[in-house]
Amino acid sequence: MSAVLVVRGAADSGAIRRALPGVLVHDLLDLNSPLPADTAVIVLRSGVRLGERELDALPRLRHVVRTGSGIDHIDVSALRKRGITLHRNAEASAGAVGEWVLAAALALARRIPLGQHALLLGQHEKQACMGASLRTLATGIWGAGPVGLAADWALAPYVGRTSFAAWPSNPPGLHELSQTALMEQSQVHVIALPLRPTTENLIGEDFLARVAPQRPLLICAGRLETLDIAACLRALADGRLSGLALDPVEREHLPLLTDSTTPLNLLVSPHIGAQRSDVRGALDRWAVDLLKEITADDKVLMEGGHR
Repeated sequence: MSAVLVVRGAADSGAIRRALPGVLVHDLLDLNSPLPADTAVIVLRSGVRLGERELDALPRLRHVVRTGSGIDHIDVSALRKRGITLHRNAEASAGAVGEWVLAAALALARRIPLGQHALLLGQHEKQACMGASLRTLATGIWGAGPVGLAADWALAPYVGRTSFAAWPSNPPGLHELSQTALMEQSQVHVIALPLRPTTENLIGEDFLARVAPQRPLLICAGRLETLDIAACLRALADGRLSGLALDPVEREHLPLLTDSTTPLNLLVSPHIGAQRSDVRGALDRWAVDLLKEITADDKVLMEGGHR
């Protein structure tokens, strides 16, 4: 019999076992340990690489279930060549990430992380924590996928205005500005871009130099690799940025976030934008329903056959 492999944190493996008592379910922390060769379906979370090496160790794999949005850690072309179907739910968590963006914008505008960091260093920096009203801040959103749209929905009632960076793939009806105009006019930038060769380190020295006159707040809700983190931290330290918020921080990013002995208006979180109980429940239910559908339509799991 073929099996389902659940990477820890991607879905509720107990619920899958209860819903599919005739299916063997493996539960692994990551894909670095030996992989069960009988796996026909793998359920993945963010930050777990699935490429040629992993696929070679999973010869019976037929379905990849991504309980979330980003797929830059998945070699989609390799899946296509092998006839493996990719399923993902990009919308379920977007609203929660938009909520995190609003929380980050409010925290940075009021300079709360700066005040906290100073106190932890034994300094009382009340005067340095003079904040700004969100209603005075124009916001530029880079990326109009589910997360970018959710960020717009969350921020629009509270900020001066929201605009999207003009992009050929943007859906119709958005208020767009050219990238140059967005950099010149925005006091908040929300980065909600997928990681592609064209977006890797897009937010680097050139971008930071062009936005420096506004001394904006910079919020990353997409992929951390779309930012040159070292350059952004330098810009924050020297005042070209007024605040920096980073959510998609995985374990491998920790060396990038070296400790500072100078208080910074810096908010970092361990990729918790979608970490909300109702979202987790919705994604767990979606995964179970999808696996039921796969096992009902596909003899791979129930009889160990191959296509």
